[in-house]
Amino acid sequence: MRWVKIVCVSVGVCSLLASHALAQYWVRPAPEYHLSQRPSPLVTADERTAPSPSDQVLRPPAPTEDPEAPSVRDLLGYEAAASAPGRTSCGWNLCSEGDPWELMPENPWGTKIGGWAQAGYHNKSDGKFNSHPGRLHLHQGYLYAEKAANGECGWDWGFRTDFVYGVDAQDTQAFGNNPGRWDFQNGFDHGIYGWAIPQAYAELANGDLSIKFGHFYTLVGYEVVTAPDNFFYSHAYTMYNSEPFTHTGVVASYGVNDKLTLYAGWTLGWDTGFDQFDQGNNFLGGFSYALLDNVTMTYITSVGNLGWRGEGYSHSVVIDFALTEKLNYVFQSDHVATDTDEANDDVGINQYLFYQLNNCWAVGGRFEWWKRDAASLYEATAGLNWKPHPNFVLRPEIRYNWGDGIQQNIDPDLAGGWIFGIDGIVTF
Repeated sequence: MRWVKIVCVSVGVCSLLASHALAQYWVRPAPEYHLSQRPSPLVTADERTAPSPSDQVLRPPAPTEDPEAPSVRDLLGYEAAASAPGRTSCGWNLCSEGDPWELMPENPWGTKIGGWAQAGYHNKSDGKFNSHPGRLHLHQGYLYAEKAANGECGWDWGFRTDFVYGVDAQDTQAFGNNPGRWDFQNGFDHGIYGWAIPQAYAELANGDLSIKFGHFYTLVGYEVVTAPDNFFYSHAYTMYNSEPFTHTGVVASYGVNDKLTLYAGWTLGWDTGFDQFDQGNNFLGGFSYALLDNVTMTYITSVGNLGWRGEGYSHSVVIDFALTEKLNYVFQSDHVATDTDEANDDVGINQYLFYQLNNCWAVGGRFEWWKRDAASLYEATAGLNWKPHPNFVLRPEIRYNWGDGIQQNIDPDLAGGWIFGIDGIVTF
C-alpha cells in the first residue's frame, strides 16, 4: 500500500539523518591500549540483507506457512473476519503477510540498494553494544549498495559497500586500525553517535566459488553485527570480547557438494579497515558440513598475528540442530589464546533455543558461560520476536547477568542483575 511505502521511506531517511547532541562520548581505544581498557560497549527480520561472509552460518529457520499453526488472532482470542482489509471483527489484524517493500530492488544489471533503521531502549548497561541506558537511541541507521556476483554461467563480478550511523557505529568501526585510518578516530564520531563503513569489497564468482577482496564482516561466530540477522536485541559477551567483527584481506568460499563448504583467506588481523596494525597477518578459514539432514556444523579458525589482539589462535564451532520445523537449537563454543600480557585466554559456550509459533511470533532463549583468565561470567536471556508486517519486527527481552568476570573483565563499575530491553527494526 502507498502509505506503507511512504512510512518506510520516511523512517529510513529520518533515521539515517538523526543525531543526538549528547554529553561525553567514548570510542573503542586505539589498539595500543591494554585490552582491559577496551570500552564497554544486534531481531529477526527474515528478509535478510545482502550476504556477508558470516551469512554462511545457519540462523534460526525463517517462518514458514503452516495451516495447522495457530494464528495471532487465535492466540489472542480473536475471531476471523473479512469485513475490511487489515481488520478483524474485534480489532486490527496483528499479523500482515506478503512480500516486504524494498527501497531499490535488484535491477536488470543486478544492483540493489537497501537498509534498515533500528531503535531501542534498555534500562541498564550490559557493558557491550547496549551501553547507553535510560533513553531511546538509534542503534543502526544502515544503508548498503551491492551487486551480488552470480557464477552460474561462468565468471561474474560484484561489490558491496555498507554505511551505518548510530550508537552502534563506534563498535562497528575498524578499531583494529592505527588511529586516523579508514573510519577509526578519523572525525566520524558525534558524541555517542557516529558513522562507520564496515564493508567495502569486490567479489568474483564462478560456479560454486566466490572470492571477496577488501573490507568485510568476519566468518567467525554465530551472532553478527547486522541487527536484522540476530534474534536478540542484546549480544553475548563471547561475541563482543572473543570474536573479530571485520577484516581486510581476501576470503574465498567453495561449495564442494550439497553437504560441504570450504572457506580460506588471508587478512591483516582483527577489526582492520585497509590498514595493518602491529604487522597483523593471519589465516582465516574453516568449513561448514551437514552432519545430518537437520544438523550442520561450522568450524572457523583465525591463526597467526591477529593485530591488536596479539599472536595466537582462535576458533569458533557452531552446531545448528533443526529439531522440528519450528524448533531450533544452536550450540556454540569459542576459544582464543594469544601471547598478550593480559586477557590472553578466552573460553565461551553459548546455547540458543528458538521456537516459531507462527508467521508472526517467535520465542527464544540464550544461556552463556564466558571465561577470561580464570574469571567466569554468565548471562541468560529470554525474548520475543513479533513481526506484524514484513518490513517491521519488535524484539522485547529480559536478561540476567552474574559472575565475578563482569567486574574483572568487562567493567569494574558494572553490576550484574536484571536488564530489560526492547527494540524495533524497519527494513527497506
